[in-house]
Amino acid sequence: MKYFKHESATSFDQAGEILISAKKGKKVAIAGGTDLIGVLKDKILTTYPETVVDLKTIDNSAYIKLDSDKIAIGALTKLKDLVASPELQAKLPIVSQAAKSVATPLVRNVATIGGNICQDVRCWFYRYPHEAGRRMNCKRKGGEECYAIHGDNRYHSIYGGMKVGPSSCSAECPAGTDIPGYMEKLRKNDFDGAAEILMRVNPMPMITSRVCAHTCQEKCNQCSNGDSVAISSVERSVGDYILAHTDKFYAKPATNTGKKVAIIGSGPSGLTAAYFLRKYGHSVTVYDKMEEAGGLSTYAIPNYRLPKQYVRSLVAALEGMGINFVLKTAVGEDIPISEIESKFDSVFFDTGAWKRPILGFDGEELTEFGLDFLIEVNSWMAGKVGKNVLVTGGGNVAMDVALTAKRLGAASVTLACLESEPEMPASKEEIARVKAEGITILPSFGISKVVRDNSDKITGMELVRCTTVRDDKGAFNPQYDYNEKQVVNADSILMAIGQKVDLSFLGEKYEMQLQRGLIQVSEETHMTSRPGVYAGGDVTSGPSTVIKAIKAGGIAAKSITGYLGVKAAPVTEDKGFLTYDVNGVKIKEAAKLTELPIEKRSIEAEDTQSLDLATMLKEASRCMNCGCYSVNASDLSPVLLALDAKIKTNKKMIKAGDFFTTKLKAYDMLEVGELVTEIEIPIYEGYKTAYDKYRIREAVDFAMVSMASIYKLDNGGIADVRIVMGGVAPIPLRLTNVEQFLIGKTPTDQLAEKASELAGAGAEGIGHNSYKVQEVKTLVKRLILSM
Repeated sequence: MKYFKHESATSFDQAGEILISAKKGKKVAIAGGTDLIGVLKDKILTTYPETVVDLKTIDNSAYIKLDSDKIAIGALTKLKDLVASPELQAKLPIVSQAAKSVATPLVRNVATIGGNICQDVRCWFYRYPHEAGRRMNCKRKGGEECYAIHGDNRYHSIYGGMKVGPSSCSAECPAGTDIPGYMEKLRKNDFDGAAEILMRVNPMPMITSRVCAHTCQEKCNQCSNGDSVAISSVERSVGDYILAHTDKFYAKPATNTGKKVAIIGSGPSGLTAAYFLRKYGHSVTVYDKMEEAGGLSTYAIPNYRLPKQYVRSLVAALEGMGINFVLKTAVGEDIPISEIESKFDSVFFDTGAWKRPILGFDGEELTEFGLDFLIEVNSWMAGKVGKNVLVTGGGNVAMDVALTAKRLGAASVTLACLESEPEMPASKEEIARVKAEGITILPSFGISKVVRDNSDKITGMELVRCTTVRDDKGAFNPQYDYNEKQVVNADSILMAIGQKVDLSFLGEKYEMQLQRGLIQVSEETHMTSRPGVYAGGDVTSGPSTVIKAIKAGGIAAKSITGYLGVKAAPVTEDKGFLTYDVNGVKIKEAAKLTELPIEKRSIEAEDTQSLDLATMLKEASRCMNCGCYSVNASDLSPVLLALDAKIKTNKKMIKAGDFFTTKLKAYDMLEVGELVTEIEIPIYEGYKTAYDKYRIREAVDFAMVSMASIYKLDNGGIADVRIVMGGVAPIPLRLTNVEQFLIGKTPTDQLAEKASELAGAGAEGIGHNSYKVQEVKTLVKRLILSM
């Protein structure tokens, strides 16, 4: 065991001050029943306290006081005293019964009621000793997954799990999409619910599913069991569903705020901001210099990856919400920015990055800009079929340029980039696609100069070996070995090494803080240096991804709404337990989109087809819905919840229902320096109470399933009843559905049978623990038969 300091407190307030004086976790409190010493001894956690603050030295903190309508129990009252208390045995025998069921007399002699209700989980994955092999950094400890999903889960939850922060896939998504959340909705055949979750942060999943790199899949915990969940494919199906039901998902707001916002530029960030701003009830007008809205999604991403029909349908849906589009209008030329600012309450810039960067190498003027090539692809390639093309760049734009040139009939296409292949910013799928279509990739090569003949006609390009792209600090700083050069023969050279932002439309008099040629914004709000003026997308970051632009648009829309003095409606999230498909998570191979044969691919038709409904739902069933599936270990927690007790701290009073069910760890309800000082329990005259517990051994063991019950009969009927289960869910679980069913009815064999079935209706075994479902039903049935 690691060395730690020991401090004795003389009061709860003093103990709280000691805990507050250090960084969170550096000093922790200890009292009988928390098993802190066991945790330290077994080294199950990755971080350890430097100081342990002993609460057992606090005087007058162990007591059982009977009042006319309640019993107050000091937090440091030992469990043995709860067992022996005549007051509890007479008024609240359920408390004595639960205390007596804890471990052994030896443990009960030192364990306290405060420690018991604040103890940590007993899951064996969580508790696996470091000395026995290695500690298991599970989801509950801040790791990535719950090992019970694929492991021995005989003592785990049958009602589902709880979140422990964002899932690794959601954390990887720049927009923070609740991926497991919409996967769960799909498993329940709730397509509208899945769509609603997706559109909380992303109003265009039909686009992102086709163009996003989906690095979320690399973080999927199914990767350790087989293929990752095909998140992009499932998202694509949901996106197509949304587009087929635009009347539901792009509805006009019920009320209008009277505020007006202008969006300058209609890329993904601008369209996202427009969607959310309109949803909040504002009047929104979008200006764009191009003939069609959508930005580079419309003009630069090839049809075979993103058919234009999806962007056009999205824009039409946004128009249906009441968003006004003013196209073929260049702000700064056709209409002054000052005029827009005077007409609108707020302005959002999303003008993108369309300008060609100049590198300054010999012969650069003879090359073509890859983005221009994609925008004017058909006319640009006219008469050039059969030529040899060299593309420079390693991102997805470069892949699009290379594939498009190949499909238009270029005899050969070579792609050269600074990065080594594992470092290439393009997605793995796009890299594999260009290879499959016969395009040669030359990684780790930079541009030296254009090779030309005497008539100044391009014959190729000289490349130089790139040894490193970034320096030790991660900054872009390519280094070259000029002793290694290579000439690639080419008639056409397409430059796809990025784009620049063009801010010339702002004019010289428009005052706005810029940084490195970009509009500078607050990361938290996306407001510029001009009050009420916001910006997002490539114009603030340089060339980036669609999903990052979407995130910026969403942040800005919420910030603009606040700036305008309007309160945005809060997002309501589901509060139920997490669930997963026991059989689905065992499937190792991911679903694959159907692809056109290489010989049939073109620049017009989409390369892939969306999954059919059955395949999509099967793929959604593979999601592990990563959370914590352990169970609450405390015997007294279900009892206190059933009795509607109150937890008193040195700062406030907390209802047992809030203390035990709000968060996965009950003690997380306490602030730093806040300590449980007393438990206050109402006395229920005329009620009967009981605590039942199934376990392997009569002593020592924690509950596999337990039940705390309290009820009152009136003329033979059930006037009131509360039933709380322990050992079956991450928190003590009150069976409110069973309670509501029983009230007003007379206990009979038939009623007991129906109630037991109702109790088991929401429970489901997750592999090795199906027996718990029957135990829950049996306990409920026995309770009613005993009435």
